[in-house]
Order: sequence, then structure tokens, then C-alpha cells
Amino acid sequence: MDEYYMTLALQEARRAYEKKEVPIGAVIVRDHKVIAAAHNLRETEKNAICHAEVIAIDEACRKLGGWRLTRSTLYVTIEPCPMCAGAILQSRIDRVVIGAMDPKAGACGSVMNLLQMNELNHKSEVVTGVLEAECSNIMKDFFKDLRKR
Repeated sequence: MDEYYMTLALQEARRAYEKKEVPIGAVIVRDHKVIAAAHNLRETEKNAICHAEVIAIDEACRKLGGWRLTRSTLYVTIEPCPMCAGAILQSRIDRVVIGAMDPKAGACGSVMNLLQMNELNHKSEVVTGVLEAECSNIMKDFFKDLRKR
């Protein structure tokens, strides 16, 4: 099942790529239903917080009518940054499935792991490496194209 939902997150990442946005996609699932899907829109919106995860969390909260996203899983193509990890904790998402890790800015196991700190009041299960090659390659291709431009 994780691969299926990560494929949907990759579709979102491709939408970002087409818009010349950093190609990261996110999907939130509860009870085997997609409740939100998003991709990065920082450049489009000219807004630093328009990361795929934050947009998806906002959409899910609106759809469900509350800020608690317990019983939900977030699928994201690239490891969330500290801001997004904070949003994941604040929304009480139970499980996070990551395609590829981000050794430069990742906050779910690479640089740090905010999602599993004992000092915080919520923890999320973290699963990594789902469709890792595909998630990593779309980023590599994007930055290769960006350097050509």
C-alpha cells in the first residue's frame, strides 16, 4: 500500500516540476482514503511556507474540520524540513512515509529527527526508502535542468 500512495505523491512532485517548483509531493491518507494531496508552490505563491507538506496538512484540516490528523499517514517524496516536521507534529499525524532522505536539510532522521524526540509531546512513526530511486531521481533531474537554464 505504501508504494501506491507514494506513487500519488510522485504525481504531485511532477506537477511541481512542470511549474518549475522544487519537485516535492505530499499525500495524506486516513482510513485508506486520500484526504489531501499537494506539491511545492513556493515560487508560484512567492511564499516561504508553501511546502507540499504544509499545504497538504492545511487541506486535510479544512476537509476534516479540525486540526488533529490522528489516524493519518503522510506520504512525502523527500524528507521534510524542520518547518514541515513541526507542522506534522502539531497536526498529530501518526505515520510519515518518506521516499528519499535529505542529508542537507532533513528533520526526520538525516540532520535531526524531530518526529521522534522524547522531549516533545507527540511522535510519528517514520518509514523511509519507499520508491527511493524515483523520488531521488526527480530531484536530481530538476536541479540538472535548473543548472542548464
